[in-house]
Amino acid sequence: MSNLVTYSSDDSIATITINRADRLNALNEEVIVGLAQAWTQFEDSQDRVAVLHAAGDRAFSVGADVKSPPAEMWQGVPSVGVATSKPVIAAVHGWCIGGAYCIVQMCDLVVASETTIFKYPEAQLGFTGGLIASAVARIPHKFAMEFMMLGEEFDASRAQACGMVNKVVPKGTELEAAMVWAKILTNSAPLVLQTTKKFSLQTLNKSPAEAGAVSREQLLKVRNSEDGAEGGRAFAQKRTPVFKGR
Repeated sequence: MSNLVTYSSDDSIATITINRADRLNALNEEVIVGLAQAWTQFEDSQDRVAVLHAAGDRAFSVGADVKSPPAEMWQGVPSVGVATSKPVIAAVHGWCIGGAYCIVQMCDLVVASETTIFKYPEAQLGFTGGLIASAVARIPHKFAMEFMMLGEEFDASRAQACGMVNKVVPKGTELEAAMVWAKILTNSAPLVLQTTKKFSLQTLNKSPAEAGAVSREQLLKVRNSEDGAEGGRAFAQKRTPVFKGR
C-alpha cells in the first residue's frame, strides 16, 4: 500500500489515514490508488467498521492535486471505486474541497471538527468529474445545488444543518468521536448493518457519473482477472482457455 495512505486495525476497527499533510492531503494518483487498496483490504478483512481521516491540522484534503491529478478519482471513493459492504465513518477537519467532499459524501456517517469547511469550486474553475451530482440523493436538492453551483464555503454548522454531516465536535476530537461510534458498530449485528447498507445504497439514486464509475469498476475486475489473462494467453497460444472463475 502507498506510504501516503496507511491502514491500521485494532479491535475490529480499521483506521484509514491520508498522510500527505505537507500538501494539505491533496489527492494525487498515489493517494487515490492507496485509498482503493485500503478499501479492498477493509472489505476482505475481519474488521467490521472503517474510520477515514487525514493527517495534519489544516485540511482533511484540498481535493485533486492540480499539479499531479489522479487519473481516475472515483477509484478511491468507497462504494464507487471499491464496493464496501461494511460501515464507513469519515472524521473530517479543516478544508474539505472538491473531490475530497465526493469521498466524504459516500461515507455512511460523518463526524466533523468545528474547523471543517466544505467547498466545491469546480463551476468557478471550469471542470467537474460529475461524481458530485450524487449529492442530490444524499442531502436536500436545493442545498445540493447551492453547494455545487455557487462554490461558496459551508462551515461545519451549516453542513450539519444541510445534512452533510451527522455531528460537529470540538477541534481535534473528531477522530475520538468517530471511534465512539465505531465501537458501537463493532458490537452491533454485522448482518443487519450490511443488509441495511446494501438496501440503502440500492434505494439511493446514482448520478450518471457514479453509475458509470461503478460499472467501470466491475468491468475492470473482469479485465484484470485471472480468467482475463488466461483468455489472452490462450488466444496467443491458439489453445482452448481454462477458466477458473477468478
